[in-house]
Amino acid sequence: MPDYDVAIIGAGPGGYVAAIRAGQLGLKTAVIERDELGGICLNWGCIPSKALLRNAEVLHLFHRAEEFGVSFDNLRVDYGKAVDRSRKVVGTLTRGIAALLRKNKVEHIKGEARFADPHTLTIAPEGRTVTASNVVVATGARPRAIPGLEPDSQRIITSREALALRDAPGRVVIVGGGATGCEFAYLWNAYGSQVTIVELLPHLLPNEDEDVSRLLERAFTRQGIKFLTGAKVQRVEKSAKGVSVVVEQGNESHTVEADVVLVAVGVQGNTDGLGLEAAGVHMERGYVKADAAMATNVPGVYAIGDVTGIMLLAHVAQAQGVLCVERIAGMDSPELDYGVMPRATYCHPQVTSFGLTEKQAVEQGHEVKVGRFPLTALGKAQALGDTEGFVKVVAGKQYGEILGAHMIGPDVTEMLGELSLASLLEGTTHEVGWLVHSHPTLSEALKEAALAADGQAIHI
Repeated sequence: MPDYDVAIIGAGPGGYVAAIRAGQLGLKTAVIERDELGGICLNWGCIPSKALLRNAEVLHLFHRAEEFGVSFDNLRVDYGKAVDRSRKVVGTLTRGIAALLRKNKVEHIKGEARFADPHTLTIAPEGRTVTASNVVVATGARPRAIPGLEPDSQRIITSREALALRDAPGRVVIVGGGATGCEFAYLWNAYGSQVTIVELLPHLLPNEDEDVSRLLERAFTRQGIKFLTGAKVQRVEKSAKGVSVVVEQGNESHTVEADVVLVAVGVQGNTDGLGLEAAGVHMERGYVKADAAMATNVPGVYAIGDVTGIMLLAHVAQAQGVLCVERIAGMDSPELDYGVMPRATYCHPQVTSFGLTEKQAVEQGHEVKVGRFPLTALGKAQALGDTEGFVKVVAGKQYGEILGAHMIGPDVTEMLGELSLASLLEGTTHEVGWLVHSHPTLSEALKEAALAADGQAIHI
Protein backbone atom coordinates (compact mmCIF):
# COMPACT_ATOMS: atom_id res chain seq x y z
CA MET A 1 0.00 0.00 0.00
CA PRO A 2 1.45 3.44 -0.92
CA ASP A 3 2.71 5.72 1.85
CA TYR A 4 0.53 8.61 0.65
CA ASP A 5 -2.53 9.28 -1.42
CA VAL A 6 -0.81 12.37 -2.83
CA ALA A 7 2.84 13.43 -2.87
CA ILE A 8 3.53 16.95 -4.14
CA ILE A 9 6.99 17.95 -5.37
CA GLY A 10 7.46 21.62 -4.64
CA ALA A 11 5.88 23.92 -2.04
CA GLY A 12 5.45 27.10 -4.08
CA PRO A 13 2.02 28.75 -4.55
CA GLY A 14 0.66 25.79 -6.52
CA GLY A 15 2.24 23.08 -4.39
CA TYR A 16 1.38 24.27 -0.92
CA VAL A 17 -2.19 25.21 -1.91
CA ALA A 18 -2.66 21.79 -3.52
CA ALA A 19 -1.31 20.17 -0.35
CA ILE A 20 -3.67 22.11 1.92
CA ARG A 21 -6.68 21.34 -0.28
CA ALA A 22 -5.72 17.67 -0.40
CA GLY A 23 -5.53 17.64 3.38
CA GLN A 24 -8.96 19.28 3.61
CA LEU A 25 -10.34 16.51 1.40
CA GLY A 26 -9.00 13.83 3.72
CA LEU A 27 -6.20 12.63 1.46
CA LYS A 28 -3.01 11.50 3.15
CA THR A 29 -0.59 14.05 1.76
CA ALA A 30 3.08 14.93 1.75
CA VAL A 31 4.75 17.97 0.21
CA ILE A 32 8.46 17.75 -0.66
CA GLU A 33 10.48 20.98 -0.84
CA ARG A 34 14.24 21.40 -1.15
CA ASP A 35 14.20 25.08 -0.16
CA GLU A 36 11.77 27.23 1.83
CA LEU A 37 7.99 26.85 1.95
CA GLY A 38 6.26 29.25 -0.42
CA GLY A 39 8.71 28.78 -3.28
CA ILE A 40 10.12 31.61 -5.36
CA CYS A 41 6.88 33.61 -5.25
CA LEU A 42 6.77 34.01 -1.51
CA ASN A 43 10.51 34.04 -0.79
CA TRP A 44 12.07 35.75 -3.80
CA GLY A 45 9.26 36.99 -6.02
CA CYS A 46 5.69 38.19 -5.56
CA ILE A 47 5.72 38.96 -1.86
CA PRO A 48 9.10 40.60 -1.19
CA SER A 49 8.81 42.64 -4.38
CA LYS A 50 5.40 43.96 -3.34
CA ALA A 51 6.75 44.83 0.09
CA LEU A 52 9.54 46.83 -1.56
CA LEU A 53 7.08 48.47 -3.93
CA ARG A 54 5.06 49.62 -0.93
CA ASN A 55 8.18 51.37 0.33
CA ALA A 56 8.56 52.97 -3.10
CA GLU A 57 4.97 54.21 -2.96
CA VAL A 58 5.60 55.82 0.43
CA LEU A 59 8.75 57.48 -0.88
CA HIS A 60 6.91 58.61 -4.02
CA LEU A 61 4.33 60.31 -1.79
CA PHE A 62 7.07 62.03 0.22
CA HIS A 63 8.37 63.55 -2.99
CA ARG A 64 4.90 65.08 -3.51
CA ALA A 65 4.51 66.24 0.08
CA GLU A 66 4.27 69.95 -0.74
CA GLU A 67 1.06 69.30 -2.72
CA PHE A 68 -0.53 68.21 0.56
CA GLY A 69 0.86 71.08 2.64
CA VAL A 70 3.59 69.00 4.24
CA SER A 71 7.19 70.19 4.36
CA PHE A 72 10.28 68.68 5.93
CA ASP A 73 14.05 68.85 5.92
CA ASN A 74 16.79 66.24 5.72
CA LEU A 75 14.80 63.36 4.25
CA ARG A 76 16.88 60.22 4.66
CA VAL A 77 16.23 57.03 2.70
CA ASP A 78 17.59 53.62 3.68
CA TYR A 79 17.01 51.02 0.97
CA GLY A 80 18.57 48.35 3.18
CA LYS A 81 15.82 48.82 5.77
CA ALA A 82 13.23 48.43 3.02
CA VAL A 83 14.84 45.10 2.14
CA ASP A 84 14.83 44.10 5.83
CA ARG A 85 11.11 44.85 6.02
CA SER A 86 10.47 42.72 2.94
CA ARG A 87 12.34 39.79 4.49
CA LYS A 88 10.31 40.17 7.70
CA VAL A 89 7.08 39.97 5.69
CA VAL A 90 8.39 36.83 3.97
CA GLY A 91 9.26 35.20 7.29
CA THR A 92 5.79 35.83 8.69
CA LEU A 93 4.06 34.26 5.70
CA THR A 94 6.44 31.29 5.51
CA ARG A 95 5.70 30.42 9.13
CA GLY A 96 2.00 30.76 8.35
CA ILE A 97 2.22 28.18 5.56
CA ALA A 98 4.00 25.75 7.86
CA ALA A 99 1.19 26.15 10.40
CA LEU A 100 -1.47 25.58 7.73
CA LEU A 101 0.24 22.39 6.56
CA ARG A 102 0.29 21.08 10.15
CA LYS A 103 -3.34 22.07 10.65
CA ASN A 104 -4.36 20.04 7.61
CA LYS A 105 -2.16 17.04 8.55
CA VAL A 106 0.18 17.48 5.57
CA GLU A 107 3.66 16.08 6.10
CA HIS A 108 6.42 18.48 5.05
CA ILE A 109 9.47 16.59 3.80
CA LYS A 110 12.64 18.65 3.42
CA GLY A 111 14.70 17.46 0.47
CA GLU A 112 14.94 17.01 -3.28
CA ALA A 113 12.63 14.48 -4.90
CA ARG A 114 13.36 12.31 -7.93
CA PHE A 115 11.14 9.75 -9.64
CA ALA A 116 12.29 6.13 -9.43
CA ASP A 117 9.05 5.13 -11.15
CA PRO A 118 5.66 6.87 -11.56
CA HIS A 119 4.66 6.16 -7.96
CA THR A 120 8.00 6.05 -6.16
CA LEU A 121 10.18 9.02 -5.17
CA THR A 122 13.66 9.06 -3.67
CA ILE A 123 14.46 12.02 -1.44
CA ALA A 124 17.97 13.46 -1.37
CA PRO A 125 20.13 13.89 0.58
CA GLU A 126 18.85 11.43 3.19
CA GLY A 127 18.00 8.72 0.65
CA ARG A 128 14.47 8.18 1.93
CA THR A 129 12.01 6.50 -0.44
CA VAL A 130 8.30 7.34 -0.45
CA THR A 131 5.45 5.94 -2.51
CA ALA A 132 2.22 7.64 -3.51
CA SER A 133 -0.88 6.77 -5.47
CA ASN A 134 -0.66 10.20 -7.10
CA VAL A 135 2.32 12.49 -7.60
CA VAL A 136 1.95 16.20 -8.43
CA VAL A 137 4.93 18.00 -9.99
CA ALA A 138 4.89 21.63 -8.82
CA THR A 139 8.53 22.64 -9.20
CA GLY A 140 7.98 26.01 -10.89
CA ALA A 141 10.35 27.76 -13.26
CA ARG A 142 13.56 29.79 -13.29
CA PRO A 143 14.92 32.60 -15.50
CA ARG A 144 15.91 31.39 -18.94
CA ALA A 145 19.56 31.83 -19.88
CA ILE A 146 19.94 34.22 -22.83
CA PRO A 147 23.15 34.00 -24.86
CA GLY A 148 25.32 37.00 -24.04
CA LEU A 149 23.23 37.84 -20.96
CA GLU A 150 24.16 34.96 -18.69
CA PRO A 151 23.73 36.07 -15.05
CA ASP A 152 26.90 36.38 -12.99
CA SER A 153 25.18 37.56 -9.75
CA GLN A 154 27.16 40.83 -9.86
CA ARG A 155 26.87 42.84 -13.07
CA ILE A 156 24.17 40.77 -14.78
CA ILE A 157 21.44 39.63 -12.42
CA THR A 158 17.96 38.11 -12.30
CA SER A 159 15.07 39.19 -10.10
CA ARG A 160 16.28 36.72 -7.47
CA GLU A 161 19.56 38.62 -6.98
CA ALA A 162 17.80 41.97 -7.43
CA LEU A 163 15.61 41.36 -4.38
CA ALA A 164 18.70 40.70 -2.25
CA LEU A 165 20.52 43.94 -3.14
CA ARG A 166 21.13 46.12 -0.09
CA ASP A 167 21.48 49.28 -2.18
CA ALA A 168 19.52 50.49 -5.17
CA PRO A 169 21.84 50.51 -8.20
CA GLY A 170 23.01 53.92 -9.40
CA ARG A 171 22.43 53.08 -13.07
CA VAL A 172 20.52 50.06 -14.28
CA VAL A 173 19.42 48.61 -17.60
CA ILE A 174 16.39 46.34 -17.39
CA VAL A 175 16.06 43.90 -20.29
CA GLY A 176 12.34 43.20 -20.63
CA GLY A 177 9.42 45.58 -20.26
CA GLY A 178 6.91 43.10 -18.86
CA ALA A 179 5.50 43.10 -15.33
CA THR A 180 8.79 42.25 -13.59
CA GLY A 181 10.77 44.82 -15.55
CA CYS A 182 8.25 47.60 -15.00
CA GLU A 183 7.95 46.89 -11.28
CA PHE A 184 11.70 47.04 -10.70
CA ALA A 185 11.93 50.15 -12.88
CA TYR A 186 9.42 51.96 -10.66
CA LEU A 187 11.02 50.67 -7.45
CA TRP A 188 14.57 51.68 -8.28
CA ASN A 189 13.57 54.97 -9.88
CA ALA A 190 11.79 55.93 -6.66
CA TYR A 191 15.07 55.37 -4.81
CA GLY A 192 17.01 57.54 -7.24
CA SER A 193 18.37 55.02 -9.75
CA GLN A 194 18.81 55.98 -13.40
CA VAL A 195 16.68 53.34 -15.12
CA THR A 196 16.51 52.33 -18.79
CA ILE A 197 14.18 49.55 -19.96
CA VAL A 198 14.89 47.69 -23.20
CA GLU A 199 11.82 45.96 -24.65
CA LEU A 200 11.79 43.97 -27.90
CA LEU A 201 8.10 44.58 -28.67
CA PRO A 202 6.55 47.96 -29.57
CA HIS A 203 5.23 48.79 -26.09
CA LEU A 204 5.90 48.26 -22.41
CA LEU A 205 3.60 45.59 -20.94
CA PRO A 206 3.10 44.26 -24.48
CA ASN A 207 0.41 41.78 -23.43
CA GLU A 208 -1.85 44.54 -22.13
CA ASP A 209 -4.33 46.69 -24.05
CA GLU A 210 -2.40 49.23 -26.12
CA ASP A 211 -4.23 52.17 -24.52
CA VAL A 212 -2.98 51.00 -21.13
CA SER A 213 0.58 50.52 -22.36
CA ARG A 214 0.68 54.00 -23.90
CA LEU A 215 -0.52 55.68 -20.72
CA LEU A 216 2.02 53.75 -18.65
CA GLU A 217 4.77 54.89 -21.00
CA ARG A 218 3.71 58.51 -20.53
CA ALA A 219 3.63 58.03 -16.77
CA PHE A 220 7.10 56.49 -16.75
CA THR A 221 8.44 59.33 -18.88
CA ARG A 222 7.12 61.87 -16.36
CA GLN A 223 8.75 59.89 -13.57
CA GLY A 224 12.10 59.97 -15.35
CA ILE A 225 12.19 56.30 -16.35
CA LYS A 226 13.73 55.85 -19.79
CA PHE A 227 12.74 53.04 -22.13
CA LEU A 228 13.62 51.80 -25.59
CA THR A 229 10.83 49.81 -27.24
CA GLY A 230 11.12 47.83 -30.45
CA ALA A 231 14.72 47.33 -29.36
CA LYS A 232 17.05 44.46 -28.61
CA VAL A 233 20.35 44.03 -26.83
CA GLN A 234 23.16 43.38 -29.31
CA ARG A 235 25.90 42.78 -26.77
CA VAL A 236 27.03 43.53 -23.25
CA GLU A 237 30.55 44.54 -22.36
CA LYS A 238 31.56 44.22 -18.71
CA SER A 239 34.36 46.17 -17.06
CA ALA A 240 35.56 47.01 -13.57
CA LYS A 241 33.45 50.19 -13.65
CA GLY A 242 30.20 48.66 -14.85
CA VAL A 243 28.45 47.40 -17.96
CA SER A 244 28.09 48.85 -21.45
CA VAL A 245 24.87 47.68 -23.09
CA VAL A 246 24.71 48.07 -26.86
CA VAL A 247 21.09 48.28 -27.99
CA GLU A 248 19.74 48.11 -31.53
CA GLN A 249 16.57 50.10 -32.16
CA GLY A 250 15.42 50.33 -35.76
CA ASN A 251 18.47 51.20 -37.82
CA GLU A 252 20.28 52.83 -34.93
CA SER A 253 22.51 51.57 -32.14
CA HIS A 254 22.62 53.02 -28.64
CA THR A 255 25.11 52.35 -25.90
CA VAL A 256 23.73 52.60 -22.39
CA GLU A 257 26.14 52.63 -19.46
CA ALA A 258 25.02 50.89 -16.30
CA ASP A 259 26.23 49.48 -13.01
CA VAL A 260 23.88 46.52 -13.23
CA VAL A 261 21.81 44.77 -15.90
CA LEU A 262 18.60 43.07 -14.76
CA VAL A 263 17.45 40.32 -17.13
CA ALA A 264 13.67 40.06 -16.86
CA VAL A 265 12.68 38.06 -19.94
CA GLY A 266 11.63 34.44 -20.22
CA VAL A 267 11.72 31.44 -17.91
CA GLN A 268 12.19 27.70 -18.27
CA GLY A 269 10.57 24.90 -16.32
CA ASN A 270 12.40 23.36 -13.37
CA THR A 271 12.48 19.83 -14.73
CA ASP A 272 16.17 18.95 -14.37
CA GLY A 273 17.02 16.13 -12.01
CA LEU A 274 13.42 15.04 -11.41
CA GLY A 275 13.74 11.73 -13.21
CA LEU A 276 10.77 12.53 -15.43
CA GLU A 277 12.24 10.32 -18.13
CA ALA A 278 12.21 7.36 -15.75
CA ALA A 279 8.55 8.02 -15.08
CA GLY A 280 7.82 8.30 -18.81
CA VAL A 281 6.37 11.83 -18.51
CA HIS A 282 6.06 13.74 -21.78
CA MET A 283 7.68 17.17 -22.11
CA GLU A 284 6.96 20.02 -24.51
CA ARG A 285 9.28 23.03 -25.07
CA GLY A 286 11.01 22.32 -21.78
CA TYR A 287 7.81 22.17 -19.74
CA VAL A 288 5.79 19.23 -18.40
CA LYS A 289 2.82 18.68 -20.70
CA ALA A 290 -0.45 18.60 -18.75
CA ASP A 291 -4.07 18.39 -19.89
CA ALA A 292 -7.06 20.45 -18.73
CA ALA A 293 -7.27 18.41 -15.51
CA MET A 294 -3.50 18.89 -14.93
CA ALA A 295 -2.85 15.21 -15.68
CA THR A 296 0.24 14.15 -17.61
CA ASN A 297 0.36 11.25 -20.03
CA VAL A 298 1.31 8.92 -17.15
CA PRO A 299 -1.64 7.78 -14.99
CA GLY A 300 -1.30 9.09 -11.46
CA VAL A 301 1.26 11.79 -12.35
CA TYR A 302 0.12 15.42 -12.54
CA ALA A 303 1.74 18.82 -13.04
CA ILE A 304 0.66 22.30 -11.96
CA GLY A 305 2.00 25.84 -12.03
CA ASP A 306 4.87 27.35 -13.96
CA VAL A 307 6.47 23.96 -14.70
CA THR A 308 3.59 23.36 -17.15
CA GLY A 309 4.27 26.60 -19.06
CA ILE A 310 0.50 27.17 -19.38
CA MET A 311 0.19 30.60 -17.72
CA LEU A 312 3.02 31.74 -15.49
CA LEU A 313 1.16 33.40 -12.62
CA ALA A 314 1.04 32.43 -8.95
CA HIS A 315 -2.75 32.64 -8.68
CA VAL A 316 -3.08 30.42 -11.75
CA ALA A 317 -0.82 27.84 -10.10
CA GLN A 318 -3.01 27.95 -6.99
CA ALA A 319 -6.18 27.44 -9.03
CA GLN A 320 -4.54 24.56 -10.90
CA GLY A 321 -3.49 22.99 -7.60
CA VAL A 322 -7.04 23.04 -6.25
CA LEU A 323 -8.46 21.66 -9.51
CA CYS A 324 -5.84 18.92 -9.63
CA VAL A 325 -6.39 17.49 -6.15
CA GLU A 326 -10.15 17.82 -6.39
CA ARG A 327 -10.06 15.72 -9.55
CA ILE A 328 -7.77 13.23 -7.75
CA ALA A 329 -10.37 13.09 -4.97
CA GLY A 330 -13.06 12.23 -7.51
CA MET A 331 -14.78 15.60 -7.63
CA ASP A 332 -16.20 16.91 -10.89
CA SER A 333 -14.56 20.33 -10.62
CA PRO A 334 -14.84 22.51 -13.74
CA GLU A 335 -11.85 23.13 -15.98
CA LEU A 336 -10.11 26.49 -15.72
CA ASP A 337 -10.77 29.23 -18.25
CA TYR A 338 -7.37 30.80 -18.83
CA GLY A 339 -8.87 33.48 -21.04
CA VAL A 340 -10.33 35.26 -18.02
CA MET A 341 -7.46 34.83 -15.59
CA PRO A 342 -6.54 38.18 -14.01
CA ARG A 343 -3.19 39.87 -14.60
CA ALA A 344 -1.58 42.55 -12.44
CA THR A 345 1.47 44.80 -12.47
CA TYR A 346 2.32 46.74 -9.30
CA CYS A 347 4.28 49.72 -10.57
CA HIS A 348 2.74 53.18 -10.28
CA PRO A 349 0.25 53.59 -11.78
CA GLN A 350 -0.84 50.00 -11.26
CA VAL A 351 -2.08 47.93 -14.21
CA THR A 352 -4.58 45.09 -14.14
CA SER A 353 -6.74 43.26 -16.64
CA PHE A 354 -8.54 40.11 -17.67
CA GLY A 355 -10.00 38.75 -20.86
CA LEU A 356 -9.68 40.17 -24.36
CA THR A 357 -8.17 43.47 -25.33
CA GLU A 358 -10.17 45.61 -27.72
CA LYS A 359 -7.86 44.58 -30.57
CA GLN A 360 -8.09 40.88 -29.72
CA ALA A 361 -11.88 40.99 -29.50
CA VAL A 362 -12.15 42.53 -32.96
CA GLU A 363 -9.61 40.09 -34.42
CA GLN A 364 -11.64 37.19 -33.03
CA GLY A 365 -14.74 38.39 -34.83
CA HIS A 366 -16.65 40.01 -31.98
CA GLU A 367 -18.77 43.07 -32.58
CA VAL A 368 -17.76 45.17 -29.63
CA LYS A 369 -18.67 48.24 -27.71
CA VAL A 370 -16.13 49.89 -25.45
CA GLY A 371 -16.71 51.89 -22.29
CA ARG A 372 -13.92 54.04 -20.93
CA PHE A 373 -13.87 56.28 -17.87
CA PRO A 374 -10.91 58.53 -16.97
CA LEU A 375 -9.93 58.84 -13.33
CA THR A 376 -9.60 62.60 -13.77
CA ALA A 377 -13.42 62.67 -13.70
CA LEU A 378 -13.62 60.68 -10.45
CA GLY A 379 -14.13 62.49 -7.15
CA LYS A 380 -12.17 59.98 -5.04
CA ALA A 381 -9.18 60.08 -7.40
CA GLN A 382 -9.16 63.88 -7.26
CA ALA A 383 -9.35 63.76 -3.46
CA LEU A 384 -6.41 61.34 -3.37
CA GLY A 385 -4.42 63.54 -5.73
CA ASP A 386 -3.90 60.52 -7.98
CA THR A 387 -5.86 60.89 -11.21
CA GLU A 388 -3.59 59.23 -13.75
CA GLY A 389 -5.42 56.32 -15.33
CA PHE A 390 -8.71 54.95 -16.58
CA VAL A 391 -11.01 51.94 -16.59
CA LYS A 392 -11.82 50.36 -19.96
CA VAL A 393 -14.50 47.72 -20.49
CA VAL A 394 -14.71 45.69 -23.71
CA ALA A 395 -18.16 44.17 -24.22
CA GLY A 396 -20.24 42.40 -26.83
CA LYS A 397 -22.23 44.93 -28.85
CA GLN A 398 -25.57 43.11 -28.88
CA TYR A 399 -25.89 41.77 -25.34
CA GLY A 400 -23.23 43.67 -23.39
CA GLU A 401 -21.44 40.57 -22.15
CA ILE A 402 -18.06 41.52 -20.66
CA LEU A 403 -15.25 40.26 -22.89
CA GLY A 404 -12.42 42.01 -21.09
CA ALA A 405 -11.53 44.75 -18.64
CA HIS A 406 -8.38 46.87 -18.55
CA MET A 407 -7.39 49.33 -15.84
CA ILE A 408 -4.51 51.61 -15.02
CA GLY A 409 -4.38 53.82 -11.95
CA PRO A 410 -4.08 53.84 -8.15
CA ASP A 411 -4.89 50.51 -6.47
CA VAL A 412 -6.73 49.19 -9.52
CA THR A 413 -5.40 45.69 -8.79
CA GLU A 414 -7.87 45.58 -5.90
CA MET A 415 -10.81 46.52 -8.15
CA LEU A 416 -10.71 43.92 -10.92
CA GLY A 417 -12.57 41.23 -8.96
CA GLU A 418 -15.95 42.88 -9.39
CA LEU A 419 -15.80 42.78 -13.17
CA SER A 420 -14.29 39.29 -13.16
CA LEU A 421 -17.19 38.06 -11.03
CA ALA A 422 -19.68 39.80 -13.29
CA SER A 423 -18.13 38.02 -16.27
CA LEU A 424 -18.16 34.66 -14.47
CA LEU A 425 -21.86 35.06 -13.66
CA GLU A 426 -22.62 36.13 -17.25
CA GLY A 427 -23.33 39.68 -16.18
CA THR A 428 -23.46 42.55 -18.65
CA THR A 429 -22.49 46.20 -18.79
CA HIS A 430 -26.13 47.01 -18.04
CA GLU A 431 -25.99 45.16 -14.71
CA VAL A 432 -22.60 46.59 -13.69
CA GLY A 433 -23.85 50.05 -14.61
CA TRP A 434 -27.06 49.50 -12.63
CA LEU A 435 -25.21 48.43 -9.46
CA VAL A 436 -24.99 51.22 -6.88
CA HIS A 437 -21.43 51.89 -5.69
CA SER A 438 -20.41 53.80 -2.58
CA HIS A 439 -19.50 57.43 -3.13
CA PRO A 440 -16.79 58.57 -3.23
CA THR A 441 -14.80 55.47 -4.14
CA LEU A 442 -12.45 54.44 -6.90
CA SER A 443 -14.85 51.60 -7.73
CA GLU A 444 -17.32 54.12 -9.15
CA ALA A 445 -15.07 54.13 -12.21
CA LEU A 446 -16.21 50.55 -12.90
CA LYS A 447 -19.84 51.62 -12.92
CA GLU A 448 -19.15 54.63 -15.10
CA ALA A 449 -17.09 52.64 -17.62
CA ALA A 450 -19.90 50.09 -17.91
CA LEU A 451 -22.41 52.90 -18.40
CA ALA A 452 -20.12 54.47 -20.98
CA ALA A 453 -20.17 51.26 -23.03
CA ASP A 454 -23.94 51.77 -23.32
CA GLY A 455 -23.65 55.52 -23.96
CA GLN A 456 -25.08 56.34 -20.53
CA ALA A 457 -22.10 57.55 -18.46
CA ILE A 458 -23.12 60.28 -16.03
CA HIS A 459 -19.85 62.01 -15.16
CA ILE A 460 -18.29 62.35 -18.61
